[in-house]
Amino acid sequence: MVSEGKETPVAKILDYGKHQYQQKKRQRQSAKPTMKEVKLRPNVDEFDYGIRIERATKWLTKGDHVKFQVRLRGREHQHRDRAHELLNRIVADLKEVGKVQTFDMKGLIVQLVPAS
Repeated sequence: MVSEGKETPVAKILDYGKHQYQQKKRQRQSAKPTMKEVKLRPNVDEFDYGIRIERATKWLTKGDHVKFQVRLRGREHQHRDRAHELLNRIVADLKEVGKVQTFDMKGLIVQLVPAS
């Protein structure tokens, strides 16, 4: 049935197998975990860092993947070690709810997946 509210109901003829296949495909697609992205700077404030970690914890417990990226601009490129320390701190703070999928030190990216 397409519409029942009118005096003459409108019905649509379709292939039931195709209909079932499309419903299963939609379910599988909605069940896929999404990738959430968090961008940080190497000199991020403690309060902002705490909010980002809290949000990432919520996403990981929900089943989503989280990608942290540290962006360097200008003279910040001279202090890449601070960015490395920040990424290591993120991994240490989220080790209970997530595990590292990829850790790219050159691109300053770490991807976390929910811990099983």
